[in-house]
Amino acid sequence: MNLMSSLSTAPYKGTRDYYPDDMRVRNYIFRTWERVCERYGYEEYATPLLEPIEVYAAKTGQEIVNEQTYSFTDRGDRTVAIRPEMTPSISRMVAARRQELAYPARLYNIANYMRYERPQRGREREFWQLNADVFGAEGPMADAEVIQIGVDIMKEFGAKDSMYTIKVNNRKIINAMMHDYLGLDAVQAELMIKLFDRKNKISNEEFRDQAIDIFGKEAAPAGLKKIAELLLAKDISKMPKEIADNESVQEVTELFELLEAKGVKNLVFDITLMRGFDYYTGTVFEFFDTHPENNRAMFGGGRYDGLVGLFGAEPLSAVGMAPGLSTTELFLASHDLMPKFHSTTEVYIVVLGENTLPGATKLASQLREEGVNTELDITGRKLDKQIKTAVKKQIPYMLFVGEEELHKELYSFKDTNTSSEEKLSFARIVSKVKDRRKKSKDELDDFTDL
Repeated sequence: MNLMSSLSTAPYKGTRDYYPDDMRVRNYIFRTWERVCERYGYEEYATPLLEPIEVYAAKTGQEIVNEQTYSFTDRGDRTVAIRPEMTPSISRMVAARRQELAYPARLYNIANYMRYERPQRGREREFWQLNADVFGAEGPMADAEVIQIGVDIMKEFGAKDSMYTIKVNNRKIINAMMHDYLGLDAVQAELMIKLFDRKNKISNEEFRDQAIDIFGKEAAPAGLKKIAELLLAKDISKMPKEIADNESVQEVTELFELLEAKGVKNLVFDITLMRGFDYYTGTVFEFFDTHPENNRAMFGGGRYDGLVGLFGAEPLSAVGMAPGLSTTELFLASHDLMPKFHSTTEVYIVVLGENTLPGATKLASQLREEGVNTELDITGRKLDKQIKTAVKKQIPYMLFVGEEELHKELYSFKDTNTSSEEKLSFARIVSKVKDRRKKSKDELDDFTDL
């Protein structure tokens, strides 16, 4: 008797398996990201899955390092971590070739990451995202370019302006707000920034009570009044006088002007937007889904001019963003923007009779040489089972090959969806498949242009 229980078929908690249907969606999103980034002159790079823990401890933030990072000691007694994000890694790479790279250096990467946090809708322990960053370009124009890439990605998916909002703030404004306006010391400011970052996730009462704790009871009444004034500033021009003269206000104003000149109309200044990472130094932004059933942040980014210098290189300006796979999927599903996908296999060869397999094998090879994605049934099963396989795999065409077909070089060619069938020559089969491929591509383009 086997006392061992059977192994679970479930993946590790907070991770996903990607079956072919899932991969079609994932590849569609990845290829869209790649296409838009390369349109702007960004080039692809890759980094190791593991990094020394120090790479993240320096600036990422203690919550991620201490509570969310998958870290361990390797056989060489080194403490390493599975990457929880990409920004420190690409900053390390740029620092390593600080003098050799051509600037501005425009770089992108699509990779997976791991963080030990509570899995929930749109948030997993293993997640995939795009990172697009430009190094060596100072000023609002670089910030605007990165945000514009995000806008163009949304357009490429077929999104309209009304489907999402771009919230913008600036860490210099945040620092002025915390120190000059609210009068907080460094410890209080760090706590208040984290509180503001959670404002839309907790009740007003919880926000007030935690703010009182940070201010202290004596300073709380005046401090809460100032916070109320800040929250009323829905426009950068409505900032309190103590902050309005800060140079970063002009940076935000110029950023809005640059983007609005490019036709970006769904920008919003949001004083509560903090972005959790410690390394941001200037512009911060997030793209928010406006759908009532998926009202959430999709992705964001910002300026981080200090990270490259932490690796012993001359400091270098940098700005980037990181859309995620799961939040993109949720957005596309919520707004009914997900195209219909089909198997990448175009033709399934159904073999009629044992003696025809050699001829069918040769025919399959000829189709592949012509660029037709062809699957050959090599099982020797009955006709109905071969047909069921083609239908279940959603392969668009079935090609029936028997001795008569091989002799006459005319083959029964059946559309799996419509069940229409015709006798075609090899050349006509190739032509028909390629015509369908072009039509499918055009339909996908039309779908995302809606």
